[in-house]
Amino acid sequence: MSATFEVKPAPPAPAPREAVKTARNIPRTSRRTAARRSLRRHWQLYLLIVVPLAYFVIFKYIPITNAVIAFKDYSPIKGPWGSDWVGFRNFELFFQNPVFWTLVKNTFFLAAYTVLASFPIPIVLAIALNEIRNGRFKKVTQLVTYAPYFISTVVVVSMTILVLSPRLGFVNDAIGLFGVPAVDFLGNPNYFRHIYVWSDVWQTTGYSAVIYLAALSGIDPALHESARIDGASRLQRIRHVDLPGIMPTAVIILVLGVGNIMSIGFEKAFLLQNPLNLAQSEIIATYVYKTGLLNADFSMATAIGLFNSVINLFLLLGVNFAAKRITGNGLWS
Repeated sequence: MSATFEVKPAPPAPAPREAVKTARNIPRTSRRTAARRSLRRHWQLYLLIVVPLAYFVIFKYIPITNAVIAFKDYSPIKGPWGSDWVGFRNFELFFQNPVFWTLVKNTFFLAAYTVLASFPIPIVLAIALNEIRNGRFKKVTQLVTYAPYFISTVVVVSMTILVLSPRLGFVNDAIGLFGVPAVDFLGNPNYFRHIYVWSDVWQTTGYSAVIYLAALSGIDPALHESARIDGASRLQRIRHVDLPGIMPTAVIILVLGVGNIMSIGFEKAFLLQNPLNLAQSEIIATYVYKTGLLNADFSMATAIGLFNSVINLFLLLGVNFAAKRITGNGLWS
């Protein structure tokens, strides 16, 4: 007698959606057991997360709940939740304010100028430092360009005021040698944006270049060797190897910079501000300070700040979407 055997085909692999459903159907007890096992095994890492997580919860997420006073007539006696509800009245008053468009224009132009000036210069500096073969000169250059980042904003503004002073500043002394009369740079509103932006570039370029240097160090040296064998010059290697290698990092930094375009720093703008240059130095951040703290109109100040944050959110989402469509890189997949 001969026996016959029937070979049954293997069951088909589950579809991706079915696999996801299977993963979701894992019993909760198994998940809890896995979580406890991971907690016992990696408790040191979880302990390290506690402090930064507590910082964000206490100082970032809990204060968000108080943004409700933007829709109320806030009274310190009644508190954020007991104050009278006024809806969008504070926003309407701000939009109808004659200074609304001036604030938006000054904030946008100053922030856009800062992004456009501060974005390419660190890339150029990082590529130049990466091409330097003299180790001592490279270290000195890095130190000179990186050191200003550790100077506080108050000190930088004080140095700027002294350098550009009409009577004591060496800039006016230098142009005076050519017969040019002294110029009150800080008193002329047309100079405010240039002073703000280029002092910021001087202070932050070295620090930003470190990020691009780290990205350049991650490029495979075999790509440069192949380019040399093919006869590529140094500029061609920079164009076809270095720049594509740091492009993902550059795109992320650009998206973050544009996303914060309406949240330009308050400190330097307020310290460089004076009654003579107020036409261009008054931005949303300084106006919120004067409205909320000096005039004690907390509801209006919160409404202005919330409006500013919403604009930043839409800018961030829009620029991230455009960057993903154009370059394939973004903040999240």
